[in-house]
Amino acid sequence: MTLKDRDKKHLWHPLTQHKLHPDHLAITKAKDALLYDDNGNEYIDGIASWYTCMYGHCNEFIVDKVHQQMQQLDHVVFAGFTHEPAIKLSEAIIAILPENQNKLFFSDNGSTSVDVAIKMALQYHFNKGEKRSKIIALEGGFHGDTFGAMSVSGLSVYNGPFEDFFIDVARIPVPTKENFEDIKQQFLNLLKTEDVAAFIYEPLVQGAAAMKMYDASLLDELLHIAKKHNTLTIADEVMTGFGKTGKNFASEYLINQPDIICLSKALTAGLVPMAITSCTQNVYAAFLSDKLSKGFFHGHTYSANPVACTAALAGIELLTSEDIQSNIKRIIASHKKFDLHIKNHPKIAQTRQLGVIYALDLNVEMERYGDLRYKLFNFFMEHGVCLRPLGNTIYILAPYVITTEQLEKVYQVIEKSLEIV
Repeated sequence: MTLKDRDKKHLWHPLTQHKLHPDHLAITKAKDALLYDDNGNEYIDGIASWYTCMYGHCNEFIVDKVHQQMQQLDHVVFAGFTHEPAIKLSEAIIAILPENQNKLFFSDNGSTSVDVAIKMALQYHFNKGEKRSKIIALEGGFHGDTFGAMSVSGLSVYNGPFEDFFIDVARIPVPTKENFEDIKQQFLNLLKTEDVAAFIYEPLVQGAAAMKMYDASLLDELLHIAKKHNTLTIADEVMTGFGKTGKNFASEYLINQPDIICLSKALTAGLVPMAITSCTQNVYAAFLSDKLSKGFFHGHTYSANPVACTAALAGIELLTSEDIQSNIKRIIASHKKFDLHIKNHPKIAQTRQLGVIYALDLNVEMERYGDLRYKLFNFFMEHGVCLRPLGNTIYILAPYVITTEQLEKVYQVIEKSLEIV
C-alpha cells in the first residue's frame, strides 16, 4: 500500500474538502529549496512551505544547533522556570524588533500569538479600570483559525459556521488613496465611542487575501490616530516577519510602531512550531500588581520550548548574516526583472511586489478553491514547482536560499501556465 493510500485511512488535512480532493502527494524528504516525493520527483518549494522554511529545508546550521540542544535540555515547563535558550532568544529578537518592543510572551503558532495579543489588549484596559470590548480589524484580513484569531479575520470562507460566537469586531476597508478620507472618518467615529481596545492589522501585505498590498503612509496615519485615542495597535507579522518585505519586519516601514507584535512561521525556520507575542513595557506594566488577578493567566504546555528557541536563535543568526541579506537582495532584483517581462501579458490584470513577496492577478474570475485554481496547482506540480494560487492570484514567496536557476524555472512555469488559463 502506498503512502497516499495509507494517508486516506485516518488523516484529515487542512483547508481540504476530502470528497472532492481525496489524494495528497507524499513528500519523503526536503533540502534547501527542494521537496522530493515518494517516487523521487523533485519540486521547487516556491512558497517556502507556507512561508516558514525561509533559510531552506533541513538547513544544516540550524539542524546542528538543534541537535546539540536536544541532548542538553529538551523541555521544561516555563511557569516558574527559565532556561538559557529562551533568555538568549529574547536578547537576540529584541535586538532586531522595532525599538519600542520590550517583553516577549511565548505560545505555539500564529493563531495563538494573535489570541494572546487580543487577550493582552482586552485585559490591558480591564486592568486599568476601563472595560473596552471592541477590536477594529481590516476587511479581508486573516489572522488564524482559533476563535480569537478567527474573530478578527475577514475571510468568510473560513469563518461562516462560527460567526455567531465571535468577539465584538468592527471592520474597516483596507486604506487606499481613493477611500482614505472616508476610512479615516469611520475609524475616528469608532474610536470616539471609547469602547475600542485595539486595532489589529497585517502590516502592508494581507497574506491570505492573495498578497494584497497597501500603502505604509496610510497605515501610519491610522496608527497615529489610534495612539491618540489610547487604543492599542497590534501588528500581525506572522507572515511578513523575518525579512520577507526586504526589512526584518514590515513595521520598520512605518513611523508609528505597534504596541504588540505577533510572530510565528519563519520564527523557527520551519523546523518546529513556536510563536511569540511581543509588547511594549507600557503594555506589560498594566499587568504588574499586588493583585494576582491582574496577572496574565494564559499558558501553553510547550511555551518557550528550548529546542524551538534554539531553532529560532539559529534562524536569526542566519537572517542577519551577510549571505542571507545578499540573497534577499538578489531575489528582490530578480522579481523586479521578471515583473518587467510579464506584467503587460494580456492574461495578467495586475502585479505587485514587496521585498521577496511577488504576486500577479490573472485576468479571469475564479473561486478561491475552484476548479481552475486546482488546475493551476496541478500544472505547477507537474512541472516541478510548488505554488498555491489564492483565487486568481499566483504568488511567489520562496526560501532565501533558492538559486537563480531555480527561480528562473519558477518564472518560466508561471509564464507557461498562462496558456491554460
